[in-house]
Amino acid sequence: MNIERVREILDRAYEENRKTLYEYEAKEIADIVGIPTPKHIFIEDLESLDTDKISFNEPYVIKIVSPQVIHKSDVGGVVVNISREQLEEAIKKMIDTVKSKVANASIKGVLIEEMADKGVETIVGYIRDPQFGPVVMFGLGGIFVEVYKDVSFRLAPLSMEDALSMVKEVKAYKILSGYRGIPPSDINKISDVITRIGDLGYKFPEIREIDINPLVAYPDRVLALDVRIILGGDYG
Repeated sequence: MNIERVREILDRAYEENRKTLYEYEAKEIADIVGIPTPKHIFIEDLESLDTDKISFNEPYVIKIVSPQVIHKSDVGGVVVNISREQLEEAIKKMIDTVKSKVANASIKGVLIEEMADKGVETIVGYIRDPQFGPVVMFGLGGIFVEVYKDVSFRLAPLSMEDALSMVKEVKAYKILSGYRGIPPSDINKISDVITRIGDLGYKFPEIREIDINPLVAYPDRVLALDVRIILGGDYG
């Protein structure tokens, strides 16, 4: 782990009085600690857009980057299935839409990502609890977490064996192991992400929360499509 680079990102957020990292910062940290994310680039404005420098395949997903916009989808700040030819116009339209819905939004830029294939959506979370300390959570996405509260917890840091037991503990595990035409997911790679999230939070006490939602699981890999990191713990 490149601790120095992670520290630089966290320090910059503190200097700017930000509790929530920008998504491109959170994904850089994910990449540093070995959590796979979609191929992506960040541009500060339309003038910075050079499609020749985009080395990954279309279609793209574009996401607004603004400290005033936390739930991007609610205000038109996420647009999917964009071709290279549509990219410039789609970015302009998205920025205009966000500004019309969030009047005080300061647009810091746009994150352009390679659009991911469909898979099984899971959630990996971390919180530094004032009573229990560093805690990691795992569950499947959608109604499994929202309605059935089908999740498992462990204290961090945790071993690979601990993480595997977390995955197998949830009632929806049969979906991950292959169910009604859904191919089995790579349980080891899911568990690896769980351990890495626990290690990250444990090593940086100023991190209060980490949320990967979704972590999409495939038969041979995983991808963290959305990563959120919130500061507020003890600054290191």
